[in-house]
Amino acid sequence: MENHVFESVEEKTFQYQDSLPSLPVPSLKESLSKYCDSVKPFLNEQEYEKTCSIVKSFEDGIGKELHQKLLERARTRRNWLEEWWLNAAYLDVRMPSQLNVNFGGPGPYLEHYWPPKLGTQLERGSLATWYTLKYWDLVRREKLGVHRSSNAPLDMHQFRNVFNTCKIPGVTRDSIANYFKTESEGSCPTHLTAMCRGRIFTFAAVHEGQMLSPPEILRQLSHIQNRCQSDRDGIGLSALTTEERTRWALSRDHLISLDPKNLSHLERIQSSLFVVSLDEDSPHGTPEDYSQITKLALAGDPTVRWGDKSYNFIIWRNGVVGSNCDHAPYDAMVLVAMCDYIDQNIKACEGRWKGSPIVRDLPHPEELVFTVDQKILNDIALAKAQYLTQGSDLQVANYAFTSFGKTLVKKKNLHPDTFVQLALQLAYYKLHGRPGCCYETATTRMFYHSRTETMRPCTMEAVTWCRAMLDPISSHAQRQELMLKAFAKHNKMMRECQNGKGFDRHLLGLLLIAKEQGIAVPELFTDPAFTKSGGGGNFVLSTSLVGYTNVHGGVVPMVHDGYGFFYRIRDDRFVAACVAWKSSPETDADKLLRTVFQSFHEMLQLMLHAQL
Repeated sequence: MENHVFESVEEKTFQYQDSLPSLPVPSLKESLSKYCDSVKPFLNEQEYEKTCSIVKSFEDGIGKELHQKLLERARTRRNWLEEWWLNAAYLDVRMPSQLNVNFGGPGPYLEHYWPPKLGTQLERGSLATWYTLKYWDLVRREKLGVHRSSNAPLDMHQFRNVFNTCKIPGVTRDSIANYFKTESEGSCPTHLTAMCRGRIFTFAAVHEGQMLSPPEILRQLSHIQNRCQSDRDGIGLSALTTEERTRWALSRDHLISLDPKNLSHLERIQSSLFVVSLDEDSPHGTPEDYSQITKLALAGDPTVRWGDKSYNFIIWRNGVVGSNCDHAPYDAMVLVAMCDYIDQNIKACEGRWKGSPIVRDLPHPEELVFTVDQKILNDIALAKAQYLTQGSDLQVANYAFTSFGKTLVKKKNLHPDTFVQLALQLAYYKLHGRPGCCYETATTRMFYHSRTETMRPCTMEAVTWCRAMLDPISSHAQRQELMLKAFAKHNKMMRECQNGKGFDRHLLGLLLIAKEQGIAVPELFTDPAFTKSGGGGNFVLSTSLVGYTNVHGGVVPMVHDGYGFFYRIRDDRFVAACVAWKSSPETDADKLLRTVFQSFHEMLQLMLHAQL
């Protein structure tokens, strides 16, 4: 999936959806055997034996029964996991999602034509907004090329959720409102939401059947900015979307009870194509490098973004752009594909609009003014204060390693993604003196409506190699042999995960069946080894390859003493965003990232030396 085809003439975006295979249920024996392998690096012999006997009695007892129930469920659904995953991973989660679950990062445009420059905010923002609308139009007309892996079509369903989509807070469970329709399905909302200085506006992106041009978008955004600069700031209602989910749901209910207009304003935001955030006064004001942009994308001004929207397009004062996205409706690769499209087009037009400067007579943007009371104003103040406190605890290191990249690594017959993952294992071992349980995203999009599987890179093979690298008496040849074994194991596991043969989602399914049936939680899930090895969302390293483009992003760690580690791979470089919490005495994002880069050199040396 290194090269996405953007526009397709022959085939329709969603034409293969009905012929995609259903998500399989792996064999219980295989899943449990893989699980036992995965916990080994974190246990001593005694603990390991105890876990193995717990797994064995699960396999012979309640596990067998739960597995049968799971097979029954899979017989009546094309994807037995879809609804469960959405609820368990996203909609049931009560912690604030804007900082803890959303992903964010730099737009790619920092790399060409566009050094940060004051006064370019609206001009650049308008052009990128226009290309985003063009992408929406491709999806709507089903002209977006189908993604493939080894020529097999992949599921494209998530692309329906980039636009016109919003999460709605619920008291015990959130929901997703999706207003998107393809042309053949009917009409679809075509307005944008724009936010500036705590105020919320909306305007049509299509006027008299024709999409607004960049000069027209510029006119609308200028109108909004001028109004906000000549008047006082708004109440910053969108800060409520940063709250703990139940509290936000209760605030929202109260807001709706104050005035029926409030509900129609909320629906206007929810159904809009996406949010354009004019970020005027973030703490850094004008981010100028990847680390600052990623930090502000993840934790910038909460009064100019709607945390529940599937896409907030952020434009800072110096013309640098970024995004913040709700993770519930889709995974990062969807956004990467869209941003790559925008990036390629911006590169092609040299960052400037070269079309007609004519601006039609457009209606002015409309401001959404909510009726609020003191309770809502207090809720906003509290939400904002909490969010800014948590955001200031974020440490972000986002750098490029430019000594070499994919080309050289592939020349040595090493898989570039595995190369980064093993370098990360080695770096963590060096800094922390122990193996780091690790989550790597494996895509399962070859199956109907599938998203991801957990691939666990911290294998016994990786740990044995890390120990050899730190053991002064192990020879060069031994280290190389152990590294290649670790590579082979990683590659095999990744293939299995992508082919529906991972075990984490299978175990989750068994646990959820038990809960649904009112069966006591099996000991397998309460055994300390389950959490120690990362189970139940306790991975110390939360990682993902975001592809082979200019597009980047990051996430916060899954656990307080952990790291979020997103990276992209180019022919001549590796770019990684490492995120940690400053309040953890255990972690240091900057140090880990620099140690990963040092590991790159050591690993390449092993291969170079071997060929002398």
